[in-house]
Amino acid sequence: MYAASGGTIYGEPRRIPVKETAAAGSRPLSPYGISKKVVLDYLEYYERYRGLEFTALALGNVYGPRQDPHGEAGVISIFGSKMLGGDAPAIFGDGNQTRDYVFIDDVVHAFALATERGNGRLLNIGTGLETSVNGLYRMLAEITGFAGEPGHGPLPPGELRRCALDNAAADEALGWRPWTHLEDGLRETVAYLKGI
Repeated sequence: MYAASGGTIYGEPRRIPVKETAAAGSRPLSPYGISKKVVLDYLEYYERYRGLEFTALALGNVYGPRQDPHGEAGVISIFGSKMLGGDAPAIFGDGNQTRDYVFIDDVVHAFALATERGNGRLLNIGTGLETSVNGLYRMLAEITGFAGEPGHGPLPPGELRRCALDNAAADEALGWRPWTHLEDGLRETVAYLKGI
């Protein structure tokens, strides 16, 4: 089992939602994305020449309870934690960049299914829906009761403008589909953050 990064291995996608076939010849925009993509090449090599069985799941932006709000990743836990503390989170760039946010329970279910199915495949694990950072900010502000305006900062190099993952292959190979609506997942995540 390999946890690939659906948000980085494809580079800037030409079509949304992006299909797994876009990985062939893609150009990731960051060292992280390059490192995640090269592992896929290694897995394919070892499958072909050594008989190694693998399933690679290209994950959207995974979020949910127990995600560290003080780390570098996890915009939802970072925004939610800051808002609950009365601090304004920073939006980098114009905030119109989009991501495919997928709830942790849905991702764990995909991994459980992939232990028995999907051999030799790269499968997208996402919702297929784009949500902008600005939209995410508004939803979290409503849930947390935060009335402040966000801070702003420059867009980091290698940041994608748009991302959403086509999950039809995961449905076909694993019988997997996400079931958690973003607002429900956000409410559960905020409830957790209130308790820490």
